[in-house]
Amino acid sequence: MGTDNEQQDALLQREIEIIEGILESKAQYRKIVKAGIAQWVKDLQAGNIKMQTVQDLDRLIELDIKLQKDDL
Repeated sequence: MGTDNEQQDALLQREIEIIEGILESKAQYRKIVKAGIAQWVKDLQAGNIKMQTVQDLDRLIELDIKLQKDDL
């Protein structure tokens, strides 16, 4: 068994690894959301989406904003 300092260091290192994993996942989610928004805009410009059906875009924007808020 290690000293209290060694145990605290190990716990702190584990917490750092968890936070890094969460940040990496959030970065990947933002890439997916941005790609979804870009595809939605392309489909709108191509006439495949009518302006009366903007709920998907609204959800993507809300998700992107939530992910950005967590970065603050």
